[in-house]
Amino acid sequence: MNIDRRLLLQGMGASALGLAASPALAQAPATVLTSAELYSGEKALYEAAVKEGMVISNNTGPTWANWAALFRVFGQRYPNISLVYNDVGSGVAVNALERTKARPQVDTIYYFGANGVDAQKRGLLAPFTPTNFEKLPALAKHPAGEWFTIHQLEIVFIVNKKLVKNVPKSFADLAKPEYKGNIVYLDPRSTGVGQVLTWAANFAKGGTYTNLEPGLKLIEQLHKSGNVLRVMGTTPYAQFVKGEIPIWVNFVNDGLRAKFLDGMGDDVEIVSPSEGTVAAPYTISLVKNGPNPNAAKLWLNFIMSDRGQELFAEGFVTPSVPGVALSEAVRLKLVKHEKSTLLDLGQSAAQLQALQAGWAKAAL
Repeated sequence: MNIDRRLLLQGMGASALGLAASPALAQAPATVLTSAELYSGEKALYEAAVKEGMVISNNTGPTWANWAALFRVFGQRYPNISLVYNDVGSGVAVNALERTKARPQVDTIYYFGANGVDAQKRGLLAPFTPTNFEKLPALAKHPAGEWFTIHQLEIVFIVNKKLVKNVPKSFADLAKPEYKGNIVYLDPRSTGVGQVLTWAANFAKGGTYTNLEPGLKLIEQLHKSGNVLRVMGTTPYAQFVKGEIPIWVNFVNDGLRAKFLDGMGDDVEIVSPSEGTVAAPYTISLVKNGPNPNAAKLWLNFIMSDRGQELFAEGFVTPSVPGVALSEAVRLKLVKHEKSTLLDLGQSAAQLQALQAGWAKAAL
């Protein structure tokens, strides 16, 4: 093992390295060798991956999108593969990969979809078409598999009913005087969430990728009327749970987490806007010339398998693969969206500067 790689593993934490080796997980009966294959060729790929012994998963933080559960189940199913991870942020992950492209130190990279497009254009990725790849819609994948969507997150209204008497049902409702000083959302100049919600507002008012005026007019109206309490640069999740935010326009998973995991229960209502919402694609890729290509493919296939997709749903994010069977307990917790549009990464990226500049003029 070279020095750079040893430092990388130390920096990623001993707990990650122990996922596959702990006694409790080693005793788990449902390994790849003792159960039916999740997809054709799984056992053969596992045998090739064992020769490498590990997979290094870049930017998959355990507290986000239920990654911790995927790590755990992967470790149970593949007991001789160590899974190492870090959590650095999408943009940082791509820039780090650029710096190390002559000798990559990671095997897979996960990010907000626009960052995947960026990495592909920089020539940092390898083509790979995992199990269930053919089921993804065209907008959800690079044609050759240099990036593909593994889950998505929709824009919703997360409402504290202790603070809001009448729950808004639409973007149009947000402009009503009764919501003065109620609305919080993230800045589209610095966050992907802010960009996606700006697109959602635009489409709700009849805008398109090339016509941003309807959405920007709504944002201007919300700010001029005083309905916007504040715009944040980082997620205000803790503030929402403490009861400091009446209406949070945000991704759906934070609302479900507050409702079902962090004690807010029926005090939270999660609303998919009646005009429709926008879903943000989160993608993953095989790194070009990564150190453990077979183990990386094993990991990517697991993520895209029905089991991996089910685990995402258990963590309150929407699986990318259509038609994945979910338990009734999981389905009942998820939000039903009457209309959801997957963000077109190409068209949205082409208009990013216009969106950010238009937002600044409308909101500030």
